[in-house]
Amino acid sequence: MSVDMDKLVSLCKRRGFIFQSSEIYGGLNGFWDYGPLGVELKRNVKDAWWHDMVRGHDELLVAAGAPAAYQMTGLDCSIIMHPQAWKCSGHYDLFHDFMVDCRESKKRYRHDQVNGRWVEAKGKRVFIAVQSDGAEADTETVARAKKFFNLRDKNLDELNWVSPIICLTEIKDFAEVLGPDARELGTLMPPREFNLMFKTYVGALSGEEGAAFLRPETAQGIFVNFKNVCDSSRVRIPFGIAQMGKSFRNEITPKQFTFRSREFEQMEIEFFCHPNTSREWYQYWRDRRFRWYTDLGLVSSHLRLREHDAAELAHYSVGTADIEYAFPFLPPGKFGELEGVAHRADFDLRSHMEGKLVKKEDGSLGLEMTADGKPKHKGSGKDLRYFDELTKERFLPHVIEPSAGADRATLAFLCEAYCEDTAPDEDGKPQARTVMKFHPRLAPVKAAIFPLVNKDGMPEKAQVLYRDLKSDFAVFYDDGGAIGRRYRRQDEIGTPYCITIDGQTMQDETVTLRDRDSLKQERIKIGGVAEELRKRLKPV
Repeated sequence: MSVDMDKLVSLCKRRGFIFQSSEIYGGLNGFWDYGPLGVELKRNVKDAWWHDMVRGHDELLVAAGAPAAYQMTGLDCSIIMHPQAWKCSGHYDLFHDFMVDCRESKKRYRHDQVNGRWVEAKGKRVFIAVQSDGAEADTETVARAKKFFNLRDKNLDELNWVSPIICLTEIKDFAEVLGPDARELGTLMPPREFNLMFKTYVGALSGEEGAAFLRPETAQGIFVNFKNVCDSSRVRIPFGIAQMGKSFRNEITPKQFTFRSREFEQMEIEFFCHPNTSREWYQYWRDRRFRWYTDLGLVSSHLRLREHDAAELAHYSVGTADIEYAFPFLPPGKFGELEGVAHRADFDLRSHMEGKLVKKEDGSLGLEMTADGKPKHKGSGKDLRYFDELTKERFLPHVIEPSAGADRATLAFLCEAYCEDTAPDEDGKPQARTVMKFHPRLAPVKAAIFPLVNKDGMPEKAQVLYRDLKSDFAVFYDDGGAIGRRYRRQDEIGTPYCITIDGQTMQDETVTLRDRDSLKQERIKIGGVAEELRKRLKPV
């Protein structure tokens, strides 16, 4: 992928897709604001997900590849939940990353995001640490080694690199490590755990009795409402509960634009099924979710479906696959997670029934106990088993969880859409253009309406069409400048269709419809524009 991230980030700010949060005060790392176009793009991503997964789902038919027909419904749960929910789910004890502090720079790093390589020079052997990877890490380690050993460019051959780029996690003793922002060796402190949940306080009490947490995921709100959904609606297993919403993780080192943020939005499904059919449903949701991204324009060669090996699996997981995208800020051949599809078995419902579960020596799950033989974190005590009226069977359902990030998906669609090519101007001469080739369903603006000139009744005709379309579509009216420049402005924000009212419109009631990607122009009746757009924007 040849996308220049600096150009894309610049376009995102210039055209109002994404801004740094609190930028006028210097910004706040790990937080981002979506501008006028960005909020439409992200909303379209979420709307497409909700339509395709929930609202548009046909529960009367067996979907392609599904083991059976199924139902879908939704929830919108609160961001702050009872603290006990996070203790039983395991987040309170286990939701952490390891960080390392630097005594010299006073900076903090996530342990597994520091890389480096060993080098020998002037009788010393040093591990040069950086926060980059790939080719960028190679370049940066050379520059840091040159400075540390006080070498000139002509003497760089004195550097004897004795290892490739490796992660700091492979280094046991930090005595010979040069920290990413340090000038002296041995300034990095041993790794220690850092809980990623944001702590807050409920009510007037600021002590531990009022302590609570901003949710680090939306899933637990679904699990604690499982019985409520079953009791208040007519859903029957198999069925899924979907939710979109904000989550918060206090990342040690947020980076890579919006890829790793402290505040983000999730699109999650908890799909409940009979234990005997769970593996089939796991396969179905893996394939279904992968196909969703390709249907909306991500090139399959930029995507991969990676099954976790046994060492990566969570203690409760029967299987997990990540849908990953080759983001352009990653080294060639590297992929970043877009979505995880996890087979969670009955872990979550059991946890909220019984208490925090841990894996025993025989591989089974059981309650974690304190030294005096009591449950470490007690569950709700509520019976969350499902009773099937038809078979008269009572059981704990297994759960398949497709968990996607709305922000990461939006970023992937931005990266995929960015393109630089040439197109003829109004005089037919080739001109360089920047174009965002969003899938029409995702484009922030669906169509732009132009009067060719601001006279001869064309503006009035164009305004009538604009008003007719505005109630059903995100459309934009533009009568400023040459038609070629107006096309370029719309290309740069990804508008798939431009509609021009010209002299011929005044004679035969036809307009010119221009396609952003093919540049093809065709005449259609002005009265048929709405129907044509509806046809082109309809989900397949």
